[in-house]
Amino acid sequence: MKHTLRIATVLALCCAFSVAHAKRIPNLEFKDLNGHVQKVTSLRGSITVISFWATWCAPCREEMPRLSRLNQEYESKGVRFVAISVDEAKNYSKIGPFLQQQNITLDVWLGGDSDVMDRVGLGNIVPGTLIVDKDGQIVGRIMGEAQDTDIRAWLDWLLHDRQGPAPEPLIKHY
Repeated sequence: MKHTLRIATVLALCCAFSVAHAKRIPNLEFKDLNGHVQKVTSLRGSITVISFWATWCAPCREEMPRLSRLNQEYESKGVRFVAISVDEAKNYSKIGPFLQQQNITLDVWLGGDSDVMDRVGLGNIVPGTLIVDKDGQIVGRIMGEAQDTDIRAWLDWLLHDRQGPAPEPLIKHY
């Protein structure tokens, strides 16, 4: 009986720890490449990978094709990928050609900045990536260039109903 109680206590603490690190993503608004308003709240109901990037950022330019491939792989599983540009408005004209040249197939939104990144716990270094669960809770953050294994670990964990230990809530690659 003591052993069962001890296991139940440990499990409860693990669940509380996971929930303590989760934070609801703020209700942010951006514009897509066609100028339509896009709200982060519209992503609820889907597991979502949100990457903050810029055309002038070399690690971002390396990361975007990987995110596009992961998007194609996980799209049928209901996972959404959104790349939010932190480029200044004067540089928006560079985004479309970059996406076409690299054959990037992601939703791309405009209007990100260091203030937004700071609000979601990414600081001000790009690239920065959020993993958001179906309820709009930020469950993972990757500061710096995200690797396939980082993202796959989170997505597979969420897609398999959080079985096993959660991946690291904060990964730094810089």
